[in-house]
Amino acid sequence: MTTRTMQRVTTVFLVGAAMAVVGLVSVRAHAQGPAGMHAGMMKRMISAALDEALDQAAVTAEQRTAIYASRDRVFAAMEAQRPDRGAQREQVLVLFEGDRLDATQLQAVHAQMAQRRQAIGDAITQAIVEIHDTLTPAQRQIVANYARTHGPRGMR
Repeated sequence: MTTRTMQRVTTVFLVGAAMAVVGLVSVRAHAQGPAGMHAGMMKRMISAALDEALDQAAVTAEQRTAIYASRDRVFAAMEAQRPDRGAQREQVLVLFEGDRLDATQLQAVHAQMAQRRQAIGDAITQAIVEIHDTLTPAQRQIVANYARTHGPRGMR
C-alpha cells in the first residue's frame, strides 16, 4: 500500500469515526429531549447572546438583574410547560389503536399541546415588554441592531 493510499484510508476512517461520534451524541441528545442536552444548550446559547447584546448596550447592573429575572421567568415557563413527549405519543397511539378513532379526543391532545406553546409564547411576550421597559431608547436600538445581525436569519 502506498503512502498516498494509506493517507486516504486514514482520512476516510477518521471522517467516518467523527461522523459516528457526532451521530451518537445527536442520538443521545435527541433521546434526552428538551429536558436533557437541548434545553441546557439552548439556555446557554440564549444567555450568551443576551449577555453580548447587553454588553454592547452598556446596561447597568440593576438593568441586567431585571433582564435576567425576565429571562429566568421565560426559562421557568418553558420548563413548566415542557411536555412529556413519550406520554403524548403514547396518548395518541392509544387513541389510534382503538376500534374507533375519536377525532374529538385527538383534537383535545393537540389543543393541550397548543396551550403549552401559548403559555410559553405569553411568557416570552411578557419578558420582551419587561426588557423594553428596562432599557433606554438608545439601549433598545443597540439590542435591536444586535438581534438583526446575530438573530436566526442574520447569523454572521
